[in-house]
Amino acid sequence: MKHIKFYILVMLFGFCLHIKAAQPFITTEKNSETIVLKEKNSGFSIFTNPGIDKGILRAVKSLQSDFQKVSGAEPNLLNQLSAQQSPLIIIGTAGTKSIIDDLIRQKKIDGKLLTGKKEKYIIQNVSNPYPGISEAIVIAGSDKRGTIYGIYEMSRQIGVSPWYYWADVPVEVKENIYFKKGIYTDGEPAVEYRGIFLNDEEPSLGGWARATFGGFNSKFYEKVFELILRLKGNYIWPAMWGKAFYDDDVLNGPLANEMGIVMGTSHHEPMALAQTDWHRYIKKNNLPNVWDYNKNSEVLRKFWKSGIERSNNWERLVTVGMRGDGDEAMGEGTNITLLEKIVKDQRKIITDVTGKKAEKTPQVWALYKEVQDYYDKGMRVPDDVILLFCDDNWGNVRKLPDLSKPLHKGGYGMYYHFDYVGGPRNSKWINISPIQRVWEQMNLSYEHKVDKLWVVNVGDLKPMEFPISFFMEMAWNPKQFNSKNLLEYTENWATQQFGEKYAKEIARMINLYAKYNRRVTPETLDSKTYSLENYYEFERVLNEYRALAIDALRLKEKNSRRISGCLLPAGFVPD
Repeated sequence: MKHIKFYILVMLFGFCLHIKAAQPFITTEKNSETIVLKEKNSGFSIFTNPGIDKGILRAVKSLQSDFQKVSGAEPNLLNQLSAQQSPLIIIGTAGTKSIIDDLIRQKKIDGKLLTGKKEKYIIQNVSNPYPGISEAIVIAGSDKRGTIYGIYEMSRQIGVSPWYYWADVPVEVKENIYFKKGIYTDGEPAVEYRGIFLNDEEPSLGGWARATFGGFNSKFYEKVFELILRLKGNYIWPAMWGKAFYDDDVLNGPLANEMGIVMGTSHHEPMALAQTDWHRYIKKNNLPNVWDYNKNSEVLRKFWKSGIERSNNWERLVTVGMRGDGDEAMGEGTNITLLEKIVKDQRKIITDVTGKKAEKTPQVWALYKEVQDYYDKGMRVPDDVILLFCDDNWGNVRKLPDLSKPLHKGGYGMYYHFDYVGGPRNSKWINISPIQRVWEQMNLSYEHKVDKLWVVNVGDLKPMEFPISFFMEMAWNPKQFNSKNLLEYTENWATQQFGEKYAKEIARMINLYAKYNRRVTPETLDSKTYSLENYYEFERVLNEYRALAIDALRLKEKNSRRISGCLLPAGFVPD
């Protein structure tokens, strides 16, 4: 994946990084209001309590590695404190009998900032946290994911992008790193479940995953989960074209739970089971392939029970309901009474397996395609189940809650598309989602109380870095964006990634690229799309794309100078 050609494609194709509105707390300039983290020829340490959560420990080790990339020196990892003069980062979670609880009791940390909060972190300096230690920097979380997000926020601010692996983003080396004194937080997320759907993943992502990791196994998902956490997400629908997440690698499920990822399954895969699980199940047990509850209810119930049993020890959001086999409608004139019985029977399975009331297990019902028709005709699910509305596969929200009527107590979600395979045409080659459009549709959703779940179909993951970053950023805090600051978002990213000198020009190209692509997707382009006869339409469109490509090449060629740590060689032309 380490190809120098990526960087010119960044400019041309509009790939983007995760950009946050958090106040900066890392600087390379020393003054009276800073604390030394790393200086030339000096080291520092990270402290965690013994027995810290394994998922948090993973993030801590990532932070060690990130400091190594940035400073050239890896900090020591300690689980015992003693008097020391070198800089120290203390990491822990409130309410876990950790050093964070000790600091709260000593009133060195305000416990009210964390107690009762969800997925929140604070990062601050603390004086005399321990005898013999004059000052330390503390990363404290309200819970497991809060602590992990705080760790990765530190990584981001020292200069390691969430896309360092997936987009080969270079790291700028810094001899000196200082922390600005203060208390920093991004608060709590506005949307409870925030994630992506790896879909339509063949042949590109699938071929690469098999060549790199041997398949969609735990080694592959470790990289995906880390990316989601660095983007402050917490949820995923895993790849499902001929794949079964839990069955393909027995380590996949435990890994997700360890790292802090909530597992789901797509809109047509109920009860924590992939559709590929079904085909393997009937083949293994020599059963007929009858995905029909009227004709095969006993077999289906046993199958669904196996899914809840297998995933019972891990954090999950269970999809309920039923569509046809292979992401199809169940058929003409589907009986709403039957569908309501299916959900009722699925919830009984959940109760029987977990030993708890069904409402204690988070569930979601996706109103995708024809399923919305059932809802519109009166089908209902229990109050605790999340209602997942959907777009029309092309980025246009189909339905939103009626705010003049009582709202569904389980809350609402939105399933959105950057990638789509289906009629009338596919859309999976390039990014066709300007963030202006994403903002308009998702802001509309949020204003209509859709704040329980946001999940976006990202296809092959690449080349959707730009809209993924924006979507996840917006899911955390939709109110930070408005119609007037969306280009500023891109410019801020360009400044961070490529430096201030060319930031506005790079942002302009990114913005135009997505705008041009949205006019008509490549998959729907044909000889009749743009007129060869009227108003010079074809020539105008061709010249706009050509000018954009030339601008990117011209920027690259300017003295072949280094942009954000990447030296682009003279004479390089992307292929």
